[in-house]
Amino acid sequence: MTTPRILPSIDQLRQRPGICSLETEYGASAVLSALRAVADALRQELAGPAPSVENREQAAGVIERRASQRLEHAFAPSLIPVINATGVIVHTNLGRAPLAAAAARRVAEVGAGYANLEYDLTGGQRGSRSVHAEQLLTRVTGAPAAAVVNNNAAAVLLTLAALASGREAIVSRGELVEIGGGFRIPDVMRQSGADVREIGTTNKTRTADYAAAISDRTAIILRVHPSNFRIEGFTERPGLDELVALGQRFEIPVVEDLGSGNLLTAQAEADIGEPAVSASVAAGVSVCCFSGDKLLGGPQAGIIVGDQDLVSRIRSHPLMRALRVDKMTYAALEATLLEYARGRAETTIPVARMLYATTETLGQRAHALADRLAGHALFTSDVVEGLSTVGGGGAPGSAIATRLARLTPKARSARWLESRLRELRPPVIARIVDDCVLLDLRTVLPEQDEQLIESLRTLS
Repeated sequence: MTTPRILPSIDQLRQRPGICSLETEYGASAVLSALRAVADALRQELAGPAPSVENREQAAGVIERRASQRLEHAFAPSLIPVINATGVIVHTNLGRAPLAAAAARRVAEVGAGYANLEYDLTGGQRGSRSVHAEQLLTRVTGAPAAAVVNNNAAAVLLTLAALASGREAIVSRGELVEIGGGFRIPDVMRQSGADVREIGTTNKTRTADYAAAISDRTAIILRVHPSNFRIEGFTERPGLDELVALGQRFEIPVVEDLGSGNLLTAQAEADIGEPAVSASVAAGVSVCCFSGDKLLGGPQAGIIVGDQDLVSRIRSHPLMRALRVDKMTYAALEATLLEYARGRAETTIPVARMLYATTETLGQRAHALADRLAGHALFTSDVVEGLSTVGGGGAPGSAIATRLARLTPKARSARWLESRLRELRPPVIARIVDDCVLLDLRTVLPEQDEQLIESLRTLS
């Protein structure tokens, strides 16, 4: 009869070459904890009616194997790459914009050592971190000045705190939006210390409503782009030029929260319905705030561009230090902006490439995938038409024609097949429609095609 007495001691286990290797990789403390936990579990098994080992050497091997598995799981990173086959280009849950190759390289180069983040190499003295992005931001947007913080909500908060704390910010009721995670623009405004002066109605706000609300307590006119919803039908909203003219008439800054941050061409604005930052700057908006990791295609950041004096006030506010970004964000942002400055963003920045990928190209890739998966034991594969979306709260109601690889399960449900895709390494994130799994190649990086095909072929 097998008894718990056949278990080797912890000291004996630690003499085994395999355990020594584990200690080298994971550290003695973690290995010791794993050995004790596994040995205790095996002791309980041996006290049962069906023991899993018969002698001490066998027990030692089982403990070593299980401890190794336990440690591998415990030390595995939780943040891992995935293949986005959902067709949602700026997928917030999947990390939003994938970086351009040049930006990823710069992050690795700058992050691996020291950098001149706040050091003036010419003068040999302390410098300003803002210089690493301001020149490029002013070049690609046309604005006189720029500042960078950690996300767009922070950009709006800081701008309001610097320009409107203790005074009124006029905003249309139809623009008091809720962004992701339950955060609401009115709440962000109140946290800044600004008093929210709501005007108009949900569906109609006129220039006269703004003019009537202006008083000696008015600090700014706030315009919020409703990037995550759309109101249609019986609506009215002043043109940006009208608000700018009103602001200039009363010498009140117009601040615009643009959300997604479209730095692409005017054609992109027409295609996806997201206003271009350069257009707002050209219209005379005093300060624009937008995201770095949405349509811009860079790292998470909140970007502020606009009037030199106003941006200087924003930079000088105490919150700026709490909201500033690190060297790796600057490295990624600078490299991304350089692609725009060089006029090649539409071919080198993944988000831009995805936006402009043609149905012909996507169809070719989808057919190649479906053909190589023909005869699979678990599903049939073909190509169908479909729609991609911008995502990230951008271009609501807009969709982009695409081609989808459709996997139709032969015996099991689409839900089961989709869950198996998430178990792959890297996981494949897809969507389910009509009990089929759909793979949208628009959001799969071209260099991932072969890996995706091989992973799907191994499913059994």
